[in-house]
Amino acid sequence: MRDVIVELEAWWRAGKSVGVATVVGTWKSAPSRPGAAMLVGPDGTAVGSVSGGCVEGAVYELAAAARDGGEPVLQRFGVSADDALAVGLTCGGIIDIFVEQVSPESFPELGEVAQDIRAGRPLAIATVISDIHAVRPIGRRLVVREGVATGTLGSAQLDAAAHHDLVGMLEQGRSGVVRYGRDGDRCGDDIAVFVASYAPRPRMIVFGAIDFAAAVARIGSFLGYRVTVCDARATFATAERFPDADEVVVDWPHRYLEKAIGKKEIDERAVVCVLTHDPKFDVPLLELALRLPLAYVGAMGSRRTNEERIARLRELGLRDAELARLHAPIGLDVGARSPEETAVSVAAEIIALRWGGSGAQLCRIDGPIHRAAGVPANAPVDAGRA
Repeated sequence: MRDVIVELEAWWRAGKSVGVATVVGTWKSAPSRPGAAMLVGPDGTAVGSVSGGCVEGAVYELAAAARDGGEPVLQRFGVSADDALAVGLTCGGIIDIFVEQVSPESFPELGEVAQDIRAGRPLAIATVISDIHAVRPIGRRLVVREGVATGTLGSAQLDAAAHHDLVGMLEQGRSGVVRYGRDGDRCGDDIAVFVASYAPRPRMIVFGAIDFAAAVARIGSFLGYRVTVCDARATFATAERFPDADEVVVDWPHRYLEKAIGKKEIDERAVVCVLTHDPKFDVPLLELALRLPLAYVGAMGSRRTNEERIARLRELGLRDAELARLHAPIGLDVGARSPEETAVSVAAEIIALRWGGSGAQLCRIDGPIHRAAGVPANAPVDAGRA
């Protein structure tokens, strides 16, 4: 929807009502992803697409009706195999589309939202798209930017639950439907809320084209990262060996990171996993990475390898505060042996660092299971209480 925001804002600032149709769910080979949108302007102009042509006509009519005062509607469309082939797909699919009217009255925050999106400031918008009890008005919104929420979905409890989920989805740059119980509790599907995240996926850069890297890339993709695998050895750094990576790069690790920084492709959400096991690769790389405000820098190796690595980095002038940011040996102590188990260990450490988790068993700590980022868990429960 990012590409149609400018057009929507222009009509909004002119005080006009616009029909907006947004893809909120897809199944099978649906032609669009959640967040794709079509606008129907006050003059009948259509902007954007929700299906690549399959059901555009029907969606246009629904959006035009919403623009003219019709009620918001959540509509499911099945894309036939014949229609799917016409737009380049091999089989049919299913899409859920939420259609509503957007105007200065229904979305007063749109001007600020558009400014943030154009400036590249991350934000997430939650919209109530269905409520089987018809308690909350469909179309209510909650906007989260920099951890601060504005607007309401209809109740304080629902707002609190959605706020927590929006922060996590925005961190991953992920859009989709979240469901809640009648009063906003997590055990239920009475209320459906569509979350649109306006942020690029965070980066995970895995250095070292080894079997452990393939497993880390797979779990990184599962967690919502845009995954890059980089190695200076062209023989090993191939797309066939790393099918779950978004890109595989042949380059010296520190040189690739320097280029990514120069292109402003790296931000404070990025995580770096160094699996090279070779001082000529990992020392120059870590010298650079540990001086950056990255979310996570981890390096694989034995304790002896890490001691030697730390000594070399000290000789290069890194301070204690910078060296303290290095997570090495990489991962949490879960008893991992295989590449897949090691990847889970690495992912667990990244998640724990992001949200302030202790890495302890939940059954042995007090306090809430879900916490705001950076809030530490309570002390372990006394063994006598287990």
